[in-house]
Amino acid sequence: MSITVYVPRDASALSLGADAVAKAIGAEAASRNLDVRIVRNGSRGLYWLEPMVEVETSAGRVAYGPVQPTDVMGLFDAHFLHGGEDVLKLGLTEDISWLKSQQRLTFARMGIIDPRSLDDYLAHDGYRGLAAALKMEPAAIVQAVTDSGLRGRGGAAFPAGIKWKTCLDAAADQKYIVCNADEGDSGTFSDRMIMEGDPFVLIEGMSIAGLAVGATHGYIYLRIEYPHAQRALEAAIEAAKARGYLGDNICGSGKAFHLEVRMAAGAYICGEETSLLESLEGKRGQVRFKPPLPAIQGLFGKPTVINNVITLATVPIILDRGAAFYRDYGMGRSRGTLPLQLAGNVKRTGLVERAFGVTLRELIEEYGGGTASGRPVRAVQVGGPLGAYIPASQLDTPIDYEAFAAIGGMVGHGGVVVFDDTVDMAAQARFAMEFCAIESCGKCTPCRIGSTRGVEVIDRIIAGDMAERARNEVLLRDLCQTMVAGSLCALGGMAPFPVLSALDHFHEDFDRSAPSLLNPLPFGERVG
Repeated sequence: MSITVYVPRDASALSLGADAVAKAIGAEAASRNLDVRIVRNGSRGLYWLEPMVEVETSAGRVAYGPVQPTDVMGLFDAHFLHGGEDVLKLGLTEDISWLKSQQRLTFARMGIIDPRSLDDYLAHDGYRGLAAALKMEPAAIVQAVTDSGLRGRGGAAFPAGIKWKTCLDAAADQKYIVCNADEGDSGTFSDRMIMEGDPFVLIEGMSIAGLAVGATHGYIYLRIEYPHAQRALEAAIEAAKARGYLGDNICGSGKAFHLEVRMAAGAYICGEETSLLESLEGKRGQVRFKPPLPAIQGLFGKPTVINNVITLATVPIILDRGAAFYRDYGMGRSRGTLPLQLAGNVKRTGLVERAFGVTLRELIEEYGGGTASGRPVRAVQVGGPLGAYIPASQLDTPIDYEAFAAIGGMVGHGGVVVFDDTVDMAAQARFAMEFCAIESCGKCTPCRIGSTRGVEVIDRIIAGDMAERARNEVLLRDLCQTMVAGSLCALGGMAPFPVLSALDHFHEDFDRSAPSLLNPLPFGERVG
């Protein structure tokens, strides 16, 4: 009888040798005349254990990791195909504490299925949401999404149902669904994981969105650095077309939805929805003035729904299990779950999906295992390079949009980057402002000029000129407020957040000379 072995093809696992591990397992099985079927699944999100190999046994899937090609012969000698004991054995996968305490809804199939197999997707509750949506009127689909409390997971946290309702009510001969898959925030990888490990759920979510607002065409605007996701998505789209889940007659309903992948321009600003539309139309990625909103006048001047990967990938479970099921998770106005991505100075990096309400301390200590260096946590940046630096004194803040706003932070895309007590926060503040200067589209003066002057003022502060120290700090704060109030989009409007939070919570780092920045790199070169 064939034994199934799972080896992830996730990009992070590949970077750690997963392909070589799969090849070694196949060769060793052949040399021993063993019937082994190797399935290349997505990652479970336990990145400190990748490549993590799983074996299907009578007791369930048993995990081993991290596995290297040199470990494979020993695993076979230990009878790992039957769950044998080995130093790399992690036990039953579902019993691993990191996974067992999570609440995986959007990521329910992650690491379980073969992402290229439509049959596997269907066997694990796939396309049940679309089946339900095909029996509903567009307004009812929109109402279900509204009632679920789902807010945009890309960073803005705007209620998805309101955006869909606006597009539904807009009269037009053509409408579009656009997926923002230009995942550019530091410390984020949940979009990539979904697209590589469960691409059909994104396709299903976009199809449901099309039915909801009357759109017949969709585009996935994919980050140029994601070639593995591109291949997975294109293979899944072709499979869906062949089986009637995409095309002119979805599941025999007479309703059409077509989907294409478009590779992004490689600019951070194209993660902003109107810059994305400009790029998708073949233009330079620059922010558009609003109004009109994209839901009324978006791609090619037509009503367009733009949501990010996680938002759209969450829609199928809402339509399948009902709005109330999803709404029952979370707290306050932050409903459902959020895939949180742990990165930076932590022992255990990876993805944690939990309902809103889990605290940063719980996330870092219980899931992350504390800092990799063993030193105390000093700061945590949540929400990418535009997110505020949260001090250790605020680690008990629950992850909730409103709770974070109350302390001057933002949840954003759910990226969590941890720093220990050796971090130079003046250097981090400078990096944040310089990042804005480099990535600005240049359309508005507060962002384009303000970020450039901001770097110069920070350099003067940390150079140690105490006579001008107070005046320069007042100037920097005033400049930041101008950028917040006057920038056209969130890049210029939020770049001051990490700078101001560093000044407010880590003022001592600006009061002393910082040797690493006494001779700063020429402007335009990133500070490491």
